[in-house]
Amino acid sequence: MIRKTATAAVLLAASTLPAFAHLNPAEHGSFAAGFSHPLFGADHVLAMVAVGLWAALLGGRALWLVPAAFVATMAAGFGAAVAGLSLPFVEPVILASVVAIGLLAAMALRVPTMAAMAMVGFFAFFHGAAHGGELGAAGAANFAAGFAVATSLLHAVGIAAGLGVGRAFGGDAGRLAMRFGGVATVLAGAWLAVG
Repeated sequence: MIRKTATAAVLLAASTLPAFAHLNPAEHGSFAAGFSHPLFGADHVLAMVAVGLWAALLGGRALWLVPAAFVATMAAGFGAAVAGLSLPFVEPVILASVVAIGLLAAMALRVPTMAAMAMVGFFAFFHGAAHGGELGAAGAANFAAGFAVATSLLHAVGIAAGLGVGRAFGGDAGRLAMRFGGVATVLAGAWLAVG
């Protein structure tokens, strides 16, 4: 059942990608622009799915609290950028988030849920600031709602894929297979950094 759900979630996410035109947020601050925005950046997609994967590896309350912390802190970063806060190194930190969160999943690092929330929250603030910095004078609320929903769905894909792979292989082999998702994320992040 979980394997079918994970497969369906991945296929659904992949099938929607071509359906969205990448709307310029500076001109079109709509829900659709916000929703499509994270889906067209490999760095954003990889980081969001990795958050879900790491949450699946942590299990328990972290399964929903870690992704929720990412979305909430991303919204705070967005609000700060819209209010005029300018953060240094936004793009390098976003790129670093792919590698760092991928490493957390690859190592299956066990930390308290609050620590995991703070760790992903640090990177989430920069992701949100990037979205806010790209918005221009368009409508912030609809745009923010759109990227929050897209981010939540990408987290759900990571969770579903992680749990599906874990159950499909079972036990230690399942956890090892889930960790390979983190390794793949690290490698993809490194490729983005040099590409």
